[in-house]
Amino acid sequence: MLLSLPTTVSALRECLAQGAVPVGGATLVWATWQREGFPEQAVSLREVPEATVLGREELGAAVLLHQVDDRVPEVLRRAAGSVGTGAVRRAATVGGNLVGSTLRCLLPAALVLDARARVLGGEGTYETDLAELVAKRHLLLSLRWHAPLTSGYRKLPGDAGGPPPFVVATAVHADAEGGHLLRVAVRDGYEVIAESASHDAGAGAPEVLDALRRTPLGALPPTAWEAVRAQVTETLTDPALG
Repeated sequence: MLLSLPTTVSALRECLAQGAVPVGGATLVWATWQREGFPEQAVSLREVPEATVLGREELGAAVLLHQVDDRVPEVLRRAAGSVGTGAVRRAATVGGNLVGSTLRCLLPAALVLDARARVLGGEGTYETDLAELVAKRHLLLSLRWHAPLTSGYRKLPGDAGGPPPFVVATAVHADAEGGHLLRVAVRDGYEVIAESASHDAGAGAPEVLDALRRTPLGALPPTAWEAVRAQVTETLTDPALG
């Protein structure tokens, strides 16, 4: 297998046009390749600057999960830190987790950040939402978002060989009217649900939770809803909100 390491988006496009298969850490495809055969050509994004950004409001698809640190919001950092084992996090990439994995551990965190995806298509790069990214499995270059006021993440224990552990991600953003908007996203099994509720001055966690109860989140099993309740309460009482 010939692995190309382009250093520009245009060179990456040339590799793809020649039939190269994009790979990150190959943690999700290695077993398949060993069983069914390796592709003749593969291409990595790890030398493409647009895919290796890491900052307060952006994260590249080629960034390894163990590299996701406190430069990004807490919800995204904790989500990345909860994926697999240390060995997996040292090999797996952001793009592989979001686009290549059925678990999509980073998706709830990206949803509450209201992130947009920068992708590479046939006509060049463009920005799209996460729904299209996941549905069409685009080649992701990076995620971009507006930094939240505060955020959080909770993952319940899971059983080995069982369904994916339940996770809940939260983030509070300033809205156009000077108030606050709480975004909540959960992964329940393989399904991801995202909802939001206003958190205006004077409103406490019970009022916000009542509003969330009237969304599809209210149909969650008791244990899952308790995790949502605890995480929402913790997020809304963060001193960062004043």
